[in-house]
Amino acid sequence: MLWDIYCRVIDNFGDIGVCWRLARDLVNRGQRVRLWTDDARPLDWMTLGGERGSLQVLDWPTATMPSPLPELACGDVVIEAFGCELPTNIQCALAERHAQGRAARWINLEYLSAEPHAKRSNGLPSPVMSGPAKGLFKTFVFPGFEPGTAGLLLEQGLLQARAAQRTVEAVQTWRSRWGIAPGERVISLFCYEPPALERLLQRLSCCAEPVVLMVTAGRAQQALAQAWQQLGWPPITSAFSGNEGHPPATTIARHQGLRCVSLPWLTQQGFDQLLWHCDLNFVRGEDSLVRALWAGQPFVWQAYRQDGGAHHAKVQALMDVLHAPSAVRQWHGWWNDDALAAPFPEISSWPWDQPGWLRWISSQVGSLSQWCDLSQHLLQLVSADLDKTVGSRGEAVPVDRFKG
Repeated sequence: MLWDIYCRVIDNFGDIGVCWRLARDLVNRGQRVRLWTDDARPLDWMTLGGERGSLQVLDWPTATMPSPLPELACGDVVIEAFGCELPTNIQCALAERHAQGRAARWINLEYLSAEPHAKRSNGLPSPVMSGPAKGLFKTFVFPGFEPGTAGLLLEQGLLQARAAQRTVEAVQTWRSRWGIAPGERVISLFCYEPPALERLLQRLSCCAEPVVLMVTAGRAQQALAQAWQQLGWPPITSAFSGNEGHPPATTIARHQGLRCVSLPWLTQQGFDQLLWHCDLNFVRGEDSLVRALWAGQPFVWQAYRQDGGAHHAKVQALMDVLHAPSAVRQWHGWWNDDALAAPFPEISSWPWDQPGWLRWISSQVGSLSQWCDLSQHLLQLVSADLDKTVGSRGEAVPVDRFKG
């Protein structure tokens, strides 16, 4: 089948990142895919060189484009990612296909959520009430962490690839590439601007083992620079550049037992490998949460801060649905606390030394991987009888979305 995936890049590249992973996975499962986006520039650093040839990346259709055109005729499946509104000419093409008796499957792919609405609303068709596609239906698909949702993106062979990279030789090769010395603990930092960052840096600098903090390009590097300055520590020795030209293993800050390494923009495979090889991962948003989960290493997730503290409910829902032990909940509560002076978790050891934490994440990966497969869920959905699904005439309701 021909799949059209529509994506608008909002701010933090999570939307285009998820859409690219989904598009690539569908191609690997024998589908034809076109990815339509209003900003393809992040794919220049996010993807490997040979990947772009496996699917089409097209500019977002504009109102000035004549319609219909062969390249604008919608595919067999149209995915409206994360609530982006389809262009008018694409809605016209959907209506035309429907009038010709060969209706396309129209899917609204929602943001990942651990809250109850993900299971309750997944798969519900909703009528289009206005515009050129009035009278058609689109199906709402909600990724999630429990059966009844659409699951998570899990590419075929991903866990096997991770296992192959966890051999002693592979780990040594990766550590050597990034200039990590024997005995150093490795932590990744991919975050917004957490108030708790200053306190984390203080604790890491006093850790019994030397620590190298791998700081991702963009907002995480900016947040670190600000926190470092607030602490009054020795100045950062090299400016953050966050581009492909930056040396790949530059130590830009050091205090006691802590040193910080600035990373360039990483490909998706490079980011996955970073999470696989770190002893602890601080992640944010949707895509990195799923990748940290599949990495099988201890992680702490930062939710996008929302007015009225709505993000705290999202963190709590994630902890509940993943049956997180008390230590995991404590770390997540602290990292997402809005207060600058939030008390550090009362710990006798760091997450990488806690057998309970490691057993929990291993158990979650094992159980989720038995059924979580967003691509397979979509393939099964579009192969079902369209008329039967639309006949239920249910209607999905708007919900608060993750932002990543």
